[in-house]
Amino acid sequence: MKIVVAILIFGIIVLIHEFGHFILAKLNGITVVDFSIGMGPRLCGFRAFGTQFSVRLLPIGGACMMLGEDLSLEETVEDSKSAGAPGHAERSEKVVIKTEPDEHSFFAKGVWQRIAVLFAGPGFNFILAFVLSLFVIGIAGFVPAKIVAVAPNGPAALAGLQKDDEILKINRTKVVLGREVDSYFEFNRLTEKPVTLVVKRNGEKLTTEVIPEKYNKYMLGFSYSGTDSQQAQILEVVADYPMAKAGLLAEDVIVAMNGTEIKNSGDLKAYFNQHPLTDAPIMLRFLRDGKEQETVITPKFVSSGYTLGLEYNLAREKTSALGTIRYSAREVYYWISETARSLGKLITGKLKSNEIGSVVAVVDAVGQTYEASIEYGVMDTVLNMLYITILLSANIGVMNLLPIPGLDGGKLLFCAIEVVRGKPVDREKEGIVTFVGMVLLMLLMVFLIFNDIRNIFFK
Repeated sequence: MKIVVAILIFGIIVLIHEFGHFILAKLNGITVVDFSIGMGPRLCGFRAFGTQFSVRLLPIGGACMMLGEDLSLEETVEDSKSAGAPGHAERSEKVVIKTEPDEHSFFAKGVWQRIAVLFAGPGFNFILAFVLSLFVIGIAGFVPAKIVAVAPNGPAALAGLQKDDEILKINRTKVVLGREVDSYFEFNRLTEKPVTLVVKRNGEKLTTEVIPEKYNKYMLGFSYSGTDSQQAQILEVVADYPMAKAGLLAEDVIVAMNGTEIKNSGDLKAYFNQHPLTDAPIMLRFLRDGKEQETVITPKFVSSGYTLGLEYNLAREKTSALGTIRYSAREVYYWISETARSLGKLITGKLKSNEIGSVVAVVDAVGQTYEASIEYGVMDTVLNMLYITILLSANIGVMNLLPIPGLDGGKLLFCAIEVVRGKPVDREKEGIVTFVGMVLLMLLMVFLIFNDIRNIFFK
C-alpha cells in the first residue's frame, strides 16, 4: 500500500507540473504533441485537442512535448538527386531547405511567451504546494515560532526571555514558523558568539542579546509517552545506552527520579528541564507488571556544544482564515528556501553523497511516514501524506528551475541568453547541449538509485 501511495503522490506532482506547461502552451497558441505521465513504453492513452495523452510504464517523470520544441528553424538537410549534363551520371548533392516554423510551434513564439510556458511547470508545483498548505493548516493549524520553555538561570532567562515570547528574528533573519528556528540553527550552528533575538510579548517588540552557554550532552537512551497527563511510560529503549544496560524495558512506567515523584509525562519533562542530565548517577524507581523496582543509572556522554537555554514550539496551533492564507504562503516559502539552502550545501561540498536521495529514498520515506501515521487514524494519515506532497512539490519546482540542460531551468537559461543577445542561440547547438545534459541527469539518477538501494536494503 505504501508504494501505491508514493506512486500516487509522485503522479499528482508530475501531472500538475506538466499541466502547467500544457495550459500555458495552449493559451499561447502552441500545439502540444504529447502529454505523458511516466516514462518508457505507453500503457494506455487517448487523443484529444490535437494532443496524444499517455500513461507510461515507469512511474517517474513526465513530458509535455510541444510542436517544434527541439527542432531548428532550419529543417533537416535533405539528399536530392539532380541530373548531370547529357552523357554524365546523375550526381547527389545536399540541399538545405530553409523554412519558417509552423505558427503553432514552440519556437515560432516570442521569447517571453516561451519563458512563460517553461516557468509554468515549476510555478504550478508552487501553486499546488500552496493549495495543499491551505488545506493542512486550515484543519490542523500552523507551527508558530514560540518559546515554550526557558531553562532556569540559563542564557535565555538571563537575557530576559520568557515562555510564550514569539520569536520574530534571529540575528538578521526573519522567522515566522517554529521549523524556521530549527532550520536557522541547523545552517548556523551556535558558537560562543552572542545571538540577537527579536521577540514579541503582549503585542510589543523586544530585542535582546543571548550569550550561548557551552554544555555537555548526556543521554539515558529512551523515549516516553508524549502526552503530559499520561503515565511516564517508556515507549522505546535504545540499545547500548544506560537505560538498556540497566535492564529497563518498553512499557515500564517511571514513578520517581532521585526521590522526586513522577506522576505523569509532564512531571518527567519538568524534572529534566529543572535537572539537566550530567555524569551524576540517577536513582530511578519504576513499575513493571504492577511491581515497583529501583535501579541506579549513570547517563552517557554523547556530545558537547552550545545552548541558548530555551525550547521552541514544534506543535501546531489553530489560526484564522487570513492566518491560514498567510502561513500557507510562508510554508511554501520555507520549503523553497530550505531546498535552495540544501543545494548550496551540495555545491559547497557540505552535503555528503549519502544525504542525497533518489526516488527510492523518497518512496521509503513516504512508506515509513504512512506506516507510522496509519495507527493514529485516517485523518492524521491524510494530513501527513498531504504535507509530504507539499514539500516534494516545492522541492521539485525548485529543482526544475536549476540552470541545467535538460531541465526547465536549462531552457530558461537559453531564453535569458536570447533576451540579452537579442537573437536566439543556434537551435542545433542548444539541442546538443540539452541532449548531453539529459544523459548526465540520467547517469546521476542511476547513481542515486544505486546508492539508495545500497543504503536502505544493505545496511
